[in-house]
Amino acid sequence: MAHVKRRLYQRLLFCLVLFLPISGVLCFSELFFLKEPVDVTIMRKEAVFFNCQARGEAPIDVRWLKNGVKVVESERVYLLSNGSLYISEVESRRGDKSDEGFYQCLAQNQYGAILSQKARLTIASISSFAIQPTSIVVTEGSVARFSCKVAAHPPPIITWEFNRVTLPLATERITVLTSGVLQIHGVQRADAGNYRCIATNIASRRRSTEATLTVTPARSPQLPQRPHIIAGPQNISVLLHQSATLECMATGNPRPIISWSRADSKSIDVYNTKVLGNGNLIITDIKPQQGGVYMCRATTPGTRNYTVALANVTVLAPPSLVEWPESLTRPRAGTARFVCHAEGAPTPQITWLKNGEKVHSNGRIKMYHSKLVINQIIPEDDAIYQCQAENEQGSVLTMARLIVVMSEDRPSAPRNIRADTVSSSAILLAWERPLYNSDKVIAYSVHYMKAEGLNNEEYQVVIGNDTTRYIIDDLEPALNYTFYVVAYMPMGASRMSDYVIQYTLEDVPLRAPELSLTSHSPTDIQVSWQRLPDKLSRGHVSGYRLSYRTSSESAVSHIELPGEKQKHLLENLQPDTIYLLRIVAATSVGWGEQSAWTSHRTPKASSARVPLAPELHLEPSNCTTILARWQLAPRNSVSVQGYKLFYHEESQPENIPVKLHASDNTHTIGGLDPRKKYHVKLLAYNVIGDGYQADQTVSTPGCVSVRDRLVPPPPPPHNVYAKINSSTSVFLHWSRPAFTASHAVNYTVRCNPVGLQNASLVLYLQTNEQSLLVRDLEPNTRYEFAIRLHIDQLSSPWSPVVYRSTFPEAPMRAPSNVKVSLIEEDTALVSWKLPDEPNVAVTHYTILYASRNAWIAGEWQVLQREGSITMALLENLKPGQVYLVKVSASNSMGDGPFSHAVELTVRADLSTGHDVRLSHGSTHSTTFSNGFYHLDQKSMTGISVGVCIALICIVICAFIIVCRGKNRKFSTVKTYREGVSTSAAAAGHLDSEGQAENTDVTVPMISQSHFVDAKGGSNLVINSLGPIQPSTEKKRKCFFFSSNVKKDSNTVQNVRHGVASYHTGTTVLTYEDELSTSPNQPTTLQALLGRPGDTEGSSNSEGSHETGDSGRYSHDETELSNLSSGPNSRPPSLTVEHSGGSDCSGPAEELNELSEDSQTGLKGTQSVDPSCCHHEAQSSSPSALSV
Repeated sequence: MAHVKRRLYQRLLFCLVLFLPISGVLCFSELFFLKEPVDVTIMRKEAVFFNCQARGEAPIDVRWLKNGVKVVESERVYLLSNGSLYISEVESRRGDKSDEGFYQCLAQNQYGAILSQKARLTIASISSFAIQPTSIVVTEGSVARFSCKVAAHPPPIITWEFNRVTLPLATERITVLTSGVLQIHGVQRADAGNYRCIATNIASRRRSTEATLTVTPARSPQLPQRPHIIAGPQNISVLLHQSATLECMATGNPRPIISWSRADSKSIDVYNTKVLGNGNLIITDIKPQQGGVYMCRATTPGTRNYTVALANVTVLAPPSLVEWPESLTRPRAGTARFVCHAEGAPTPQITWLKNGEKVHSNGRIKMYHSKLVINQIIPEDDAIYQCQAENEQGSVLTMARLIVVMSEDRPSAPRNIRADTVSSSAILLAWERPLYNSDKVIAYSVHYMKAEGLNNEEYQVVIGNDTTRYIIDDLEPALNYTFYVVAYMPMGASRMSDYVIQYTLEDVPLRAPELSLTSHSPTDIQVSWQRLPDKLSRGHVSGYRLSYRTSSESAVSHIELPGEKQKHLLENLQPDTIYLLRIVAATSVGWGEQSAWTSHRTPKASSARVPLAPELHLEPSNCTTILARWQLAPRNSVSVQGYKLFYHEESQPENIPVKLHASDNTHTIGGLDPRKKYHVKLLAYNVIGDGYQADQTVSTPGCVSVRDRLVPPPPPPHNVYAKINSSTSVFLHWSRPAFTASHAVNYTVRCNPVGLQNASLVLYLQTNEQSLLVRDLEPNTRYEFAIRLHIDQLSSPWSPVVYRSTFPEAPMRAPSNVKVSLIEEDTALVSWKLPDEPNVAVTHYTILYASRNAWIAGEWQVLQREGSITMALLENLKPGQVYLVKVSASNSMGDGPFSHAVELTVRADLSTGHDVRLSHGSTHSTTFSNGFYHLDQKSMTGISVGVCIALICIVICAFIIVCRGKNRKFSTVKTYREGVSTSAAAAGHLDSEGQAENTDVTVPMISQSHFVDAKGGSNLVINSLGPIQPSTEKKRKCFFFSSNVKKDSNTVQNVRHGVASYHTGTTVLTYEDELSTSPNQPTTLQALLGRPGDTEGSSNSEGSHETGDSGRYSHDETELSNLSSGPNSRPPSLTVEHSGGSDCSGPAEELNELSEDSQTGLKGTQSVDPSCCHHEAQSSSPSALSV
C-alpha cells in the first residue's frame, strides 16, 4: 500500500510541475459571464433592466457601453450592485438623447477584460401606412385583392374590416396574409362595399383609408381565358425558424389550379409547409436548406395551359461558431495564432477584441483568414482576446487568453537610437548595444512605419549583430517615419528601444497630374486636373506648366500656373481642330516628369444645337475597374438621346464606343490592366448629331502584392452560389473571407455568357453587399460568374467560376412554316419548324385540329409531340370535310401562341384517281393528282438525283456481271463439228418458219471425248487429242458500246417465241433473246431487272451444281445462259468465220443461219430484241436453266 501511495504522490507532483508554467491558462476562466444582456422591446416611459453578472477573481469592475461609448449614470440610468443596468423611464427622443441602441457590459479584473454580447433596446412604434388599399372594380365570379403595408416594431398583426365589421382571417373564399394582403375568390355581389386595413402592435393601432369594391355582372356566356397570375411571389428574406409567406393569386376561365415546386427540382418539405387559401404557400419554422427559388404555377384544369412566377427565399441566420480560439502560452518575441470561424447568413464579420477593445492591424499584428496573428510578442500582449462574429441578425463572442512568459537573462533594450535623413527615400538609423547581456545578442530587428495616420503597416528588417547602423532606403519622400530596434538572443528578445521619428526630404513629382478636357464653345478648352497624392507629389507642389499645340503644328505654347490652381481655360482657339495638351508639376526640388500628350478636338463652328459636354468624373474602384460618373452641363438646354463612351489605353487605338441610355449617369469600365493609364471620352448625342466631348485621363492603381505590403492578398470570396431567379436574372450570394479590416470591403462581379469571344461585352458590377441580383440577362443562356473583393487597394484573385443557365422564356411566337398534307384517304401529315425567335427552348408541341363543324362547336382534337419532333399524323379524317389545323410551342415556363389555322380539304370522292386534296394557309401547299404527289422543285431535284444514282449503280453491277460472264464464255462446252451433227440429229426437226409456239428443243449431253473445266476457272476445253484453243482473231466488244447492229425487220419477224420440250436424261435449256422492235418491248429498266414473269432466281452466279448418277450435267448457270443467248449463239470453236459471234453487234443475218442450219447447235424459235442490254440481263438470269 505504501508503494502505491508513493507512486501516486510522484505522479501528482509530476503533473503539478508539468502544468505549473501554464497555470494562467487554466485559471483565466476565472473571469467569465454568468448572465448577459438580451434584446428587449418596450413602451416609452417604461422601465428596462439589463442583466450582467460576471464571475472571476476579485476585484471585478463592471462598466456599461452604449453603441461603444461608456454609459453615464443619471437619475434615470444607474448601475445595480450586481453589475446590472437599470433605466427607470425609457426616452425616445431624437439623436443621442434617445435610449435606443446596443448595450454591452465590460467586466475587468487583473487578468484582463471581457465584453458581453450586444443587447438591442428598441422602443415599440408603428408608423403611418406606406401602402394604402385602393378601390377596384371586378366582375362577379372573379377575384379581388387589396393590400396595405406599414412599418412597425414589433411587427404588427394585420386584420381587415368590411363595412367597419372585422373579417375572419381565413374562410373558404377570403384569405388574409400576414404581409397585409386581403384575397377574395369567387367574388359575389354581396362582397361589394368598403374595406380597410387594421395594423396593431403593443405600441398602437392604425387604420388605413377605406377602399371600395365594386362588383359588375359577369358576361354570359363566359369566354375561355388563359391563366394569368395577378399577384405572384416576391423575393423575401426570412430569419431562421420564422415563417415565410409566398403569395400566388391567378385568374382565368375556368378557374386555374395553383401548384408549387422548387426550381432546383428538390422536393418541398411537407411537414412544415402548407397552402393557405387558394394557392398561397406558408413555410413555418424555416431552415437553411429550405432557401431557394420557388415556382408558382397556375394551370387551366384539363389542359396544358399554364403560367409560372418565381421568387427567391433567402434564409437569414445569426452567427454560430464553428471553430474557437484556444488559450496560448508563448515566450517573449514569439508568435501567437488564434483561429476563429463562424457561420451565418449573411456571412458574419469577425472582429478581434483585446481586453474589450478592438484590435487594429499593424506590422506585428495581422488579421486574415479568420486568424489573429501576433508576431514579436511583447509583455503588453498578455491579455484576454475575444472573437466577435456579427451580422445583421445578431452576434456571438468567444474568448482566449495569451500568457507571455518572460526570460530572466534576456538582454536589455538597444540604447541611444537616432536617425538622420540621407535623401528623399533613405534614412540612416544608428543605436548602441544593450547595457546588459549584450554579448548574447545574435541579431537586431529594425522596425519602422509611417508616423501619420492610423493602422499603418509596420515593416521589419533583420540584420546581424556585427553592426549597429542601417540605412532604410525604400521610404517615400516628404513623410515622417517612426523607428525602433529590438535585440534578439537564443532565449528570446529584448524590450523595444525608444521610438525615434525622422522625416524624408522632398523630391521631384513622380508623375504628372491627369488632365480632364472639355469645350464650352468651338474656340475654347477647359483644362482641369486633380491634386497629386502625397505618394506621387513627393513634397509640396509649387507650380504647374501647361503645354499645348495643334496636331498639325510643331510650335508649342507654354503657360506656367501656381501650385494652388487646378484648372485653366484656353481661349481663342480654332474650331474643329485637334489640340494636343500635356502638363508637368514641380516641387521645390524641380520639375517632374511630363505627362503624355492628350488630344481633344474643338467643336465645329455651327449653329446646330447639339448637347454640351457632360461633366465627367472618373474614379478607380480597384486595380482593374474604373467607375465613370457624369451629369449634363447646367447650361445644356437641348434634348439628349443617349451617350457614347470611348476608352483606350495610352498609346493604343481607340475602341468602338459603348452606347448608353439617356437615363444613365454611371458606367463601370472593367477588365483593365493594373498600373496603366487610360483615356476616357464621353459625349452626348441627339437627332442632330454628336455633342461636345469631355476627355479625361485616369490611371489604374497597382494590385498590391505580398512584396509591396508584406501581407498576403486577401483570399477571394468563397461559397459563391448562383440561383436562377427568372429568365433574365440570376441571384448571386457569396461569403466574405474570414478576416477583419478597418477599411470597407467592396466586390466586383464578373458576368458573361459562356464562350464569349468579345471581351468588351463582359459585364462588371460593383457592390459592397454579399449578394447581388444580376439583371437584364438573355433567356435560356448559360452564364459564368466570378467575384473578387477589394480592400484598401488590395484585390483578391477571382473566385472559382460558377455556371448557371437562365430559365427559358415561354415562346413568344408560334411555330413557323406550318404545312399540312393528305397522304392517305383519311390521314394527313402536319409539319412545322421552330418558332422564329432566338434562344427559344421547346419541350413539347400542341396540335389542335377540327373540322369546320367541330370548330364552330369549339370541339378541338388535341395531339402533343415532344420538342424534338416537328411533324405529326392526323388520322381518321372524314371525307368531305374541311379541317383546320394549328400548332403551338410550349416549355416549362408556359405556352406560346398558336399559329394561324391551316385548312385541309378532304374531297368526298376518293376513287376516281383525280382527287385533288388541298392544304391552305402555308406558303407551299402540296396537292395530289392521280395518286401521285406534285412536289416542289427541291423535292423533285432530290428524287431525280437519287434515282440517277440508283440507276448508275444498277448499270455498273450489270456491267460487272456481264463482263465476268463473257470472260467465262469460252470455258463452256465446245464441240467438234461431228459432235454438233450428232446434237442436231438428236434434236429432231424444227419448223424453220417458227410456226409452232410450243416446239420442244432437246439438247444432248456433251460427248464423252470432250472435257470441260466445270468450275468456271478458265475458258479451256480439253478433248482426247489435247486442249482446244479458242479463236482470238477478233476482240470481243462490250455490249454497252455496240453501235453497228443491223436491223433487218424481215429477219426479226421470222423469229418467234419458242418453248423447248425435253426428254428424260437430257438437260433442257430455254432461252429468250429479244431483238424485236415491237412497240410492246420492255423499257430499259425492265430489261435490266428482268421480266415480271421471272419469279425464281439466285444471286450466286459462280456456284456449280452436282451431277447425278444419270449422267445429266448441270454447269454454272451463267455460263449456260451465255451459251444459249446472243444474236449468234454458236460456239466460237465451230468455224473461224463465226468466231465473232460473241459480239453483241454481230450481223442480224446470222440469226437466220442459227434457225436454218440444224448442224450448228441449238435450234428454236424466239422473239429477238435488238437491245443488247436486255440480252445480257436475260443471259445472266438464273431462271433460264431448268434441270
